Amino acid sequence: AVQLVESGGGSVQAGGSLRLSCAASGAAVSRSHMGWFRQAPGKEREGVAAIDISGGTTYYADSVKGRFTISQDNAKSTMYLQMNSLKPEDTAMYYCAAGWPYDDFWSRFTDYYYWGQGTQVTVSS
Repeated sequence: AVQLVESGGGSVQAGGSLRLSCAASGAAVSRSHMGWFRQAPGKEREGVAAIDISGGTTYYADSVKGRFTISQDNAKSTMYLQMNSLKPEDTAMYYCAAGWPYDDFWSRFTDYYYWGQGTQVTVSS
């Protein structure tokens, strides 16, 4: 079975930083993109960032551009999300996912077929 396991969440004050990791294991994870999504209580799941596995092109939600950086280490089958200048509105459960979205629709979560269990990020003001 394919497993995606997130780590690195936690509680920080506004302006702080966190680095999330997503490790893929099990059967070969066939996918064109990997992404980070988040969901706050009472809100819809939203795409935060994604990366094209083969070409390395990255995509970001407007709300995190310039603050978050997505990267990958293919040798380790691991994806990262470096989050800087965190704001209280970044508070959410963060999930990593793998799938086959079209580039222009990288944030459409229905195109991702493998999901991690989530890691909580809490930013206090």
